[in-house]
Amino acid sequence: MSAPEPTPPQSSLPEAAAHFGARVLAEAAARACDIKAATGGPSGALLPSAPPPVPVPAPPPPDTPTVVATAVAPTPIPDMERILRGPSGLGTAGLRLIPREQPPMPSKASATPVAGRAIPGLYHHQVVEPDPVRVEEVSRRIKTWAMDEVSLYPEDLEEQFDGFSVGRYMVGCHPDAPTVDHLMIATRLMVAENAVDDYYCEDHGGSPVGLGERLLLAHTALDPVHTTEEYQTQWARSLQADAPRRAYCSAMDYFDQVASRSQADRYRHDMARLHLGYLAEAAWAQMEHVPEVWEYLAMRQFNNFRPCPTITDTIGGYELPMDLHAQAAMQKVIALAGNATTIVNDLYSYTKELDAPGRHLNLPVVIAEREGLSDRDAYLKSVEVHNELMHGFETEAAALTSNCPVPSVQRFLRGVAAWVDGNHHWHQTNTYRYSLPDFW
Repeated sequence: MSAPEPTPPQSSLPEAAAHFGARVLAEAAARACDIKAATGGPSGALLPSAPPPVPVPAPPPPDTPTVVATAVAPTPIPDMERILRGPSGLGTAGLRLIPREQPPMPSKASATPVAGRAIPGLYHHQVVEPDPVRVEEVSRRIKTWAMDEVSLYPEDLEEQFDGFSVGRYMVGCHPDAPTVDHLMIATRLMVAENAVDDYYCEDHGGSPVGLGERLLLAHTALDPVHTTEEYQTQWARSLQADAPRRAYCSAMDYFDQVASRSQADRYRHDMARLHLGYLAEAAWAQMEHVPEVWEYLAMRQFNNFRPCPTITDTIGGYELPMDLHAQAAMQKVIALAGNATTIVNDLYSYTKELDAPGRHLNLPVVIAEREGLSDRDAYLKSVEVHNELMHGFETEAAALTSNCPVPSVQRFLRGVAAWVDGNHHWHQTNTYRYSLPDFW
């Protein structure tokens, strides 16, 4: 499955940006200043004129991602060369968000081997290990929050919590976060989201039966109920009824202290999307139904990592204006990023899910069932699907960067790209959770 040639940009953003003009930029600057006041971090405020450079905080030189050729399998296999090669031909030079004609010489840090093996043929960008000082501090704080502040996991699950390495995950995904406090905003939300998945859906007593009720009540911890005084009190007490609701409530409280109203509403919307995806997958489990491949991919556009990269501006200490975030071209870029990163999870967690009780749907399983392929061929085709999504993400992001030269747009897109790269790095190197199938 080769990636299609990039199509001519169809974005309406140049017209939209001109329409918004100085008014939008001035409002965004004011909101960014509010964020700075709340967090003490740099605001990334916008100027009313276009020429200034994008105000991205300068990370340490080792944090600059480098592009490397994906590892070739020791023994050649059919179609591997095509998977590795990716798209070629007229117009494919613009597939990267930031042109990288020659990979820079690796720094001392980036030359250090990392744990784990990248999936052969998987299109990705190599990044260096996240800052160990930040990782240690975030890991310490998040464990205190999870175990003591919201009593999220019992002591017998402490090893699994440590093995998740959420500190490394979030530090690697948000290299432009100005402070550890900003990183903690993302980390609490990530842990809370995983707790809902664990307790309601999968590993720790989850079930598709009655999932809709549990998700609805948990969602009210993010999107508060407003009702009569008598019942408002009962609802408020319910937020402490179980671990997932406690985690959602606490994590959202911290987020609201930093995020603007539009950023918070954006996050609530994306979490509703996530919960809708959970429900579709649960319905298939109850019916013992394997969806068509396109149906599975549609579900994965909702049940995916989207809530994480969509808050990259909040974690970076600035704001992408609501008008620009809502543009169709931006929504497409964010969707493609979420889809690609979620297929990464399908591929790296493949053997883990095979070893778990019951039948777990992931892209290789669905392709094997619906297209009559062997497990190995279905897995390799899933790699191709991921690569096409990644190339699509980079193509659309590059077009958007060119068509809408607004500093916050360019910074936001770089933040999303960093999240995509950091997500892959965490999956590749988390050998506690993941191992690769023997297909090469």
